[in-house]
Amino acid sequence: MNTVLRWFGDRGVPRAIKILLWVIVGFNIALLAWTILSSLRDSRSLWTSPLGASGLNLGGYSRAWHAADFAGAFASTLIVVSASVAVLMALSVPAAYVLARSSRRSAAPLVTYFAAGLALPIQAVLIPYQALAQNLSQFMQDWVTGWWDDRISLVICNVAASLPFTVFVLTGYFRSLPSELEEAAALDGASPRTTFLRVLVPVARPGLTMVVVLNVIGLWNEFLLASVILRDPAQFTLPAALNQLNSTMQYTSDWGGLFAGVTILVAPMVVLFFWFGRKIMESMTLGVTK
Repeated sequence: MNTVLRWFGDRGVPRAIKILLWVIVGFNIALLAWTILSSLRDSRSLWTSPLGASGLNLGGYSRAWHAADFAGAFASTLIVVSASVAVLMALSVPAAYVLARSSRRSAAPLVTYFAAGLALPIQAVLIPYQALAQNLSQFMQDWVTGWWDDRISLVICNVAASLPFTVFVLTGYFRSLPSELEEAAALDGASPRTTFLRVLVPVARPGLTMVVVLNVIGLWNEFLLASVILRDPAQFTLPAALNQLNSTMQYTSDWGGLFAGVTILVAPMVVLFFWFGRKIMESMTLGVTK
């Protein structure tokens, strides 16, 4: 009994939390490994031996790739995510810098409004976004260009949905940077624009990298907006194509192909996070330690 009480003493709670975190990490790694293993097996072996490793082959990837046109979906995802992140950073980086350095009384309430936007779930604005996309498409087709790509509407909605998080995080990061940087640049005769582009942006590169990676992961896996805005299957992103593949594979009972589709969607973001994981952690704690 004394040993148990001693274990849950001053150091017991941190130990328990650490063990719990390792259990969660181990469970997720095991689940990812089982998904990849299942994508290499056929449906019969999955039913007879769910945890086995017999009959491994790459046929499921070929079936999934062609059944849901993953080649087109992969290209659409790259286009949508790249355009969304480019527009998002072009808008949020200057806005965050101005809010971080502004001495006006309206700056603090604006940051609060962006923070409040983090609490707004995407489901609450799904119908307004859908109506915006439809009206924009109709207007452009009838009055401006005569055509419209719904992926442009998806980019606009992605930017609007991701802007609160990006501006709020970057505002805190720019606040952590010393103001002496601007003062030194001003003494050298640099204009505010030059100071921002050539001094502050390079110094803030770790924070910008963190925000870009997190937004890429979030937008890559975004499904709700893509499912209600994209109407043409040829324009589907990977999550929408995977949903279509799920409907197809359920009727054919091709569970190996379905797991292969899940792996195709998840694997690039897992690799991306492992590649930039340490930089993300360092960037997230940098503003706290300064």
